[in-house]
Amino acid sequence: MREASERRLARTMVRMTKKGVLMLSMMSAGLAHAGPERSQVLVPAGDAQIEVIVEGAGDAVVLLPSSQRGSDDLDDVAGRIAAAGHRVLRPQPRGIGASNGSLENLSLHVLAHDVATVIRALGKGRAIVVGHAYGHYVARVTDLDHPELVRGVVMAAAASPGADPALPAALDIAADAGQPEAARLAALRQAFFAAGSDARPWLDGWHPELAPAYRSAAKAPARSAWWPVSHAPVLDLQAADDPWRPRASVNEVKDVLGAKASVVVIPGASHALFPEQPAAVARAIVTWAASLPR
Repeated sequence: MREASERRLARTMVRMTKKGVLMLSMMSAGLAHAGPERSQVLVPAGDAQIEVIVEGAGDAVVLLPSSQRGSDDLDDVAGRIAAAGHRVLRPQPRGIGASNGSLENLSLHVLAHDVATVIRALGKGRAIVVGHAYGHYVARVTDLDHPELVRGVVMAAAASPGADPALPAALDIAADAGQPEAARLAALRQAFFAAGSDARPWLDGWHPELAPAYRSAAKAPARSAWWPVSHAPVLDLQAADDPWRPRASVNEVKDVLGAKASVVVIPGASHALFPEQPAAVARAIVTWAASLPR
């Protein structure tokens, strides 16, 4: 979390490119991070402006964060994927960081359009789209609406309809800074972190004010419109200890999509996944990406 705070406080240098994209170059002295140099870019997307963290060069990989959280959660994995030879793009969801735009009548179609605009502007028109938890809805609908832009989709810690119905309540407690810290940590351990993982960093970084808009958006289109459809290959990247994904559902994506879907299970991780096992997550994504047709 210290690096995330430093990034938010970093001085920036802004210029307008010929494509109308605002470039924000990181200027913070002493800001250390592994992997290629990072920059921040503001991409106009209709009525919105989407902040994108950019690092690396090569084939584009877009990383989308989980519900009510920003792309800073994906720092470690992003740096590893960039170091492996990819251009990693991390759009901040509307309402987080410098990303803005209307949240009224928000839908997965609108969020997918934001991602598509980023791919066109910064990904040379083609990308693998990785969606963490809630982000996998957006990744799948980006493939549904903009198949020409998507090389592959990674569903990372995607929840199953058969998950414990008590888990959303644990999410709400974890995200609520007004709750006692002990209750929030218990909720984080229940719903997000495996035994032995440090849940404390996720006490910060929540945006519960966005929950109503994004929960409503998840219903449009209905799951039935995108769940059985995929134009691109899909990697179902699961966490072995994820309560949102019971082990009985391990093959539910493959059962629907057949040969288009691959399954990889990461041990020692729960629903948070990325901060728990960043090396294994990055390795799985990079290895699978190398198997995709050009």
